[in-house]
Amino acid sequence: MAKKIRQIAIYGKGGIGKSTTTSNLSAALSAAGFRVMQFGCDPKADSTSTLRNGTYIPTVLDTLREKGRVNAYDVIYEGFNGIYCVEAGGPAPGVGCAGRGIITAVELFRQQRIFEELDLDFVIYDVLGDVVCGGFAVPIREGIAQHVFTVSSSDFMSIYASNNLFRGIKKYSNSGGALLGGIIANSVNHGYSREIIDDFAARTKTQVVQYVPRSITVTQSELQGKTTIEAAPDSQQAQIYRQLAERIISHEESKVPSPLEQDELRRWAAEWSDKLLELESGYVTGGIQAGI
Repeated sequence: MAKKIRQIAIYGKGGIGKSTTTSNLSAALSAAGFRVMQFGCDPKADSTSTLRNGTYIPTVLDTLREKGRVNAYDVIYEGFNGIYCVEAGGPAPGVGCAGRGIITAVELFRQQRIFEELDLDFVIYDVLGDVVCGGFAVPIREGIAQHVFTVSSSDFMSIYASNNLFRGIKKYSNSGGALLGGIIANSVNHGYSREIIDDFAARTKTQVVQYVPRSITVTQSELQGKTTIEAAPDSQQAQIYRQLAERIISHEESKVPSPLEQDELRRWAAEWSDKLLELESGYVTGGIQAGI
């Protein structure tokens, strides 16, 4: 019986910490003894840099433009603890679809059966989640990934992007598309941030799989060109990423989410805005009464 390769897609709005989370997840899985490939699907091609001491690697599309043909092994580079690193890349600036790199790279690796040859346990796709169309939807639409997770903070635009992702998952769910595993709540340092994400998860009938606080340890590690797992393995933040890896390992059942309609999402956000104003007013009043 052929070995089951677990393919996981991590989506998230640009700048939300998606690649940081993905790279630390890959590093934690590798450190736990799994054979891992991280597949960068962002046109910026920076997904795997902290797995390779801050260096960038040639992308599939760049190599294709240079050579005309590509052997998949020409675009696979070794990273931390033997992690296989790939960057799909994007078109030349101002030309073509930004998702073309994903389509081209995925098809190349499929044709050459690279995942099977490398005897992988996990393939982790790091996918830009601002839009879920064209090539960016490939891991969902084609059912390449068995499970999809979104990285989100409590900021509205991050939640808006996650909600759009949920709409894409729901759209393709009846035709064999990937389903949602849950939300990775990033930069959660305040109680209200956690409450907002928890409420959004409840409204959309999904779950939060891990809370990841903002930490200076992550910044220090990335300034060294490394993941937190590599640079600060004994830190509390590294333990949080290891917990995330454990939950991904044990995750079996993903579901179709229930995204909010646009007007419903706006009403929900407005309700939370009012709640935060009330909380802030309470903090100020309490501070004055206590003589702070």
